[in-house]
Amino acid sequence: MSVDVPRNIVLLRHAKADWPQVADHERPLAERGRRDAPAAGEWLAEHGINPQLTYCSTAARTRETWKLAVQHLPKRPRTVYEDRLYEASPGQIIEIINEAPDEVRDLLVIGHNPGVQAVTDLLAGSGDRDARERISRGFPTAAVAVLRYQGPWKSVEPGAAELTDFWSPRA
Repeated sequence: MSVDVPRNIVLLRHAKADWPQVADHERPLAERGRRDAPAAGEWLAEHGINPQLTYCSTAARTRETWKLAVQHLPKRPRTVYEDRLYEASPGQIIEIINEAPDEVRDLLVIGHNPGVQAVTDLLAGSGDRDARERISRGFPTAAVAVLRYQGPWKSVEPGAAELTDFWSPRA
């Protein structure tokens, strides 16, 4: 695939997690999260977003979010469970995005706040004003941001993308 084709960077925050007496990394989804995660997958499918590659945090709540969301996509993408996405900073998330193979057109990253919201803000040099305004008020659980980018993955950097859409189950 040419590196000049438009690409989508799709950022998904894990769905609502429960707070049982377990280590933070092992927290499962709450009942609301088990309802919202499939809705995120449905939204992706309805909007024609079917990533070829997904980077997913290894935390239980992100893995469970992905398991419930991916069922709604027309084709299951290759999934890489990435330890570095757990508690990742925006810079660390960009480093992971930079590692995507150039044959990938649409990339999905499933992670945690505050990193997911911060990297969305950092990457979006321009974009949909309404979506930018809604993100500035918060990035709820199970929310999805879609950024359009043109160029090789290794060149993704702050301000290089355009925010094209933002969805939340609690819109």
